[in-house]
Amino acid sequence: MYAEAGIIRRIIEETGDTWAVVGLSANQQRAAYGVAGFLQSQGKRVVPVHPRAETVHGEKGYASLAEIPFPVDVVDVFVNSELAGAVADEALEIGAKAVWFQLGVVDEAAYARVRAQGLPMVMDRCPAIEIPRLGVR
Repeated sequence: MYAEAGIIRRIIEETGDTWAVVGLSANQQRAAYGVAGFLQSQGKRVVPVHPRAETVHGEKGYASLAEIPFPVDVVDVFVNSELAGAVADEALEIGAKAVWFQLGVVDEAAYARVRAQGLPMVMDRCPAIEIPRLGVR
């Protein structure tokens, strides 16, 4: 229900190539680090969003979505489910074109809010799994 192949394909192929990855830090042991590297290998621009605002994979980091001084196409969320709804709301505020909640990140109310605004959203999925599975780029 939260990860229809058509929506996943649309986000990856049509939404745009600037992905803000919320929760991305320079910690190479975290899943966000590996997924961000994968997204870069697929031609996506990865923008780290983390309170420490670290540069990761050569991209300047920002402490919040609101601080990013250019348009963001997709907000990819690597935070606990309890915090994810606020991130989805911030994604709407900055005019993101889509929201993606990573594996294990579920907030049905946030999903409803994002979808009510007409944006595509994926929940509890990983683009590093979905892109090869669907054969999209």
